[in-house]
Amino acid sequence: MSPLPLVQKRSFVVTLGLLTGMAALTVDMSLPAVPAMVDALATSLSSGQQIVGIFMAGMAAGQIPAGLVSDRVGRLPVLYAGMGLFAVGATVAALANDINLMLAARFVQGFGAASAIVLSRAIVRDIATGKEAAKLMALMTMIFTVAPVIAPSIGAILIAQWGWRAPFMLIAAAGFVMLAAIRRNIPETHSPIVGQHPVQQLLSSVAEFFSHRQSVFGLLLIILPPAGFMSMIAISAALVVEIYGYSVVEFGLIFATAGISILIGSAINRLLVTRLDAIQVIGLGVALFAISGAQLLVIAWLNHAPFAWLWGNMCLFMFAVAIAMPNATVLSLDPLPRIAGVASSIIGTLQNIIGAAGALLGAVIYDGTIRNSVIVIGVAGMLVAFVFLLKPIICGEIVHHPEELARD
Repeated sequence: MSPLPLVQKRSFVVTLGLLTGMAALTVDMSLPAVPAMVDALATSLSSGQQIVGIFMAGMAAGQIPAGLVSDRVGRLPVLYAGMGLFAVGATVAALANDINLMLAARFVQGFGAASAIVLSRAIVRDIATGKEAAKLMALMTMIFTVAPVIAPSIGAILIAQWGWRAPFMLIAAAGFVMLAAIRRNIPETHSPIVGQHPVQQLLSSVAEFFSHRQSVFGLLLIILPPAGFMSMIAISAALVVEIYGYSVVEFGLIFATAGISILIGSAINRLLVTRLDAIQVIGLGVALFAISGAQLLVIAWLNHAPFAWLWGNMCLFMFAVAIAMPNATVLSLDPLPRIAGVASSIIGTLQNIIGAAGALLGAVIYDGTIRNSVIVIGVAGMLVAFVFLLKPIICGEIVHHPEELARD
């Protein structure tokens, strides 16, 4: 099968987008449940907010195994195993009566969800490169953005009707649905590579990844933004409900605007990648990171701001995510068609370690002030801009590999 028909197949692209969105669905749909869950499980708000960071830590732990095994045996067996583990972990979380069991189940969920994140990127590199890959990545981003747009509102409605466990039950059901979707819509895209011992293969793949300056530059641009937006996600319910006094239902609607920002950014990005080079599009996204980050640091210094100003810059940050990160991902994976699984897992592991650190830091330092609510995301935005300015030193000339596909 030639790569072009598969790239254009709607069910294939939608399923990849939904796989990419499983993490966002899991995090965002559960956020409105945190206050009620904290009361029901007799724990603290700080502990309850850790369901985000623990989930991200599980994703970080699961990505290297998912990438390596998928390079050795193919993408589909790892997808089935990972999403099965996700569904089981989600079911346990929905039934948990103790915060420690809840956190353990969320870690297992994250470990399973790692396969969806890693392999959706690897599959894109298996079948496409350059502008074609960028367009596909942008379209996937548009699809998975539906999750953060609607998930908090759905979560809030479910809680109002059936209690705090309802969102967790729906997340578990989504895991089983995705298993069926994978079986129906995702073909195998990778020829297994089993010539080396697994440890030797992992080490050689990691060495190959870091031997490409272009891959390292893209990696740095990918891993810094999650520290910012995961810190925002972790404390968003407390920020909106406790500090600014909005209701839980209003929080769901407000949070959806961040998802809408990604959706708009993804649509614009899909147009930009057909007209501009990847580095130009990334530069635009980085400029927006710098603008939002600088304003959020001003807000942190003032420790006071109208909600529209604060949340507007949060949305601008998310808009920049949709512009910069898909293109940086394509840039990083482009030189590595034969080890796309491990390469994607390196990106995802570091991305989620830093994202988890941002979420946990945001939850730990939260003290009911605006300053501690926005400082992490503000710093993250400025660090991305700093890395981009160092491009001549880190990366040098961008080289494309248009004819190298793992399916060849």
